[in-house]
Amino acid sequence: MPQLGDEYENGSGGPEPALLIRDLRKDFAAARRRDRRDGPVRAVDGISLRAESGHVTALLGANGAGKTTTLACAQGLERPTSGLVRLLGRDPWRAGPDLRARVGIMLQDGGLPQAVRPVPLLRHVASMYRRPADVDALVERLGIDGFDRTSIRRLSGGQRQRVALAAALVGRPHVLFLDEPSAGLDPQSRRVVFELIQEVRDAGTCIVLTTHLMDDAERLADYVYIVEGGRNVVEGRVEELLTAGQRARTLRFTTGEPGLVLADLLPEGLRASLRLTERQAGSYELTGPLDIAHLDHLTSRWHGRGITPSSLELQPRNLEDLFLEISERSSR
Repeated sequence: MPQLGDEYENGSGGPEPALLIRDLRKDFAAARRRDRRDGPVRAVDGISLRAESGHVTALLGANGAGKTTTLACAQGLERPTSGLVRLLGRDPWRAGPDLRARVGIMLQDGGLPQAVRPVPLLRHVASMYRRPADVDALVERLGIDGFDRTSIRRLSGGQRQRVALAAALVGRPHVLFLDEPSAGLDPQSRRVVFELIQEVRDAGTCIVLTTHLMDDAERLADYVYIVEGGRNVVEGRVEELLTAGQRARTLRFTTGEPGLVLADLLPEGLRASLRLTERQAGSYELTGPLDIAHLDHLTSRWHGRGITPSSLELQPRNLEDLFLEISERSSR
């Protein structure tokens, strides 16, 4: 299987991170409504982040949190209202084609011309670079040769994602922006894409990732920023964020009895900092600083109510648990 990672380079050229954002703010003019113009809408309100070469940095947040606008400013597609943005040491809004040639961007909607076939498109993109990646190796690695006779418009969503990733990689970028890179992929293609991302990262490329799939971020990211309301909420290395709660765990169980609340399961003194979510009717997740006392009382309550769980699984807290905790706190 072709290995591509050794073709990619560390482009930061010094101690400054490949991407530096400091106190970024971005306002958009509001649309006219009923013959009056509202004031500007602030999409980003002071976000700061840094992304290093040779690392995957994930920017996570709910829809409307500000992550898309932040990356548009980082890529030079939007002009910041205020704050500092430096991409490979330069202002991306004012930079010319020499900087853009060192940046790869994969958009979720692809942004690909619809009438062409994948391989001719990739060869055309490669012709724009002085030292492009091996197109044949990319095509083989991502399985694009299996659907090359089909035009872009007739491809499935997952197939378009693979072509979009290849197009972002063909210029051997120093910084690679990935928007939902595994969306629509089958498990085998997802594994190939993950392996390729890790190889390119290990070769020194700075990768900035956005995704709604928390397990993707947990598997790929070295450092995570979670944003809410246009601001940083939490940041850190994945392992640090997940172990910060020490005893934070998730207990998943199915009782077949819908509508349970926390008071049905535990006495008042053991409910602090716990969150009970009913995922489906009769299927629950209990998340928080769980220990043996919680499990003892829980099983006693089940015994008293004549409940025998059909499934029971205790796991450490994951990134999705942390994300949901932050979202719940922000909505209060």
